[in-house]
Amino acid sequence: MEYVTAVPHPRTPAAGPARAGRRSLAVALLCGALGAAVALLATRQEWAEGTATVAGGAFTLTAKGSDVTGVPAALAIVGLAALVAVFAVRRAGRFAVAGLLALSGAGTLAAALAGASDSSALDEQAAKAAGDTSATVDALSHTAWPYVAAVGGALLLLAGLLALRYGRQWPAMSGRYERDGTPRPRRRPQTVDPNRPEDLWKAIDRGEDPTSA
Repeated sequence: MEYVTAVPHPRTPAAGPARAGRRSLAVALLCGALGAAVALLATRQEWAEGTATVAGGAFTLTAKGSDVTGVPAALAIVGLAALVAVFAVRRAGRFAVAGLLALSGAGTLAAALAGASDSSALDEQAAKAAGDTSATVDALSHTAWPYVAAVGGALLLLAGLLALRYGRQWPAMSGRYERDGTPRPRRRPQTVDPNRPEDLWKAIDRGEDPTSA
């Protein structure tokens, strides 16, 4: 009687890191793209509201996120560009770009939180409306949009941290798009048979002179 020994299924040692790299790549792409979109959308919304009192009475003033600060929108664009650039570079370049992505997210987060209580944009509007540089806005209130922009910055920051941790496992742009300095083989001109009209037309399409052969 023969006994058959069960052989365990072999596992590739790199399967675990490769799986983690794929998951981190998907999460980073989602967080980075979503974070940039959320931050840009939030800066276009109303962040603060107040009233200004002039000779004709009191009227309402509003300020969008872009009026309060332009930093979150600018850094969100930088972060989105860095997210794309991560796949165009390797080694130290990828680490540097990942760091830029993380810094863009941190800056977006900090600027959005700072703008959540900023009243300078409405104060400037009140001063212009009243014709008095010392005039300030009254009954100041803020919306939740600055905190939405902060969430976008946090997502960008998370994408940058993932790129710093797992970026070396992510795929890079195909080598055919890179210039490594190696000479490319020259294409030999195809032989043209003057007795075959189709060969003549193909040579003309390639930009060759069939009469020079």
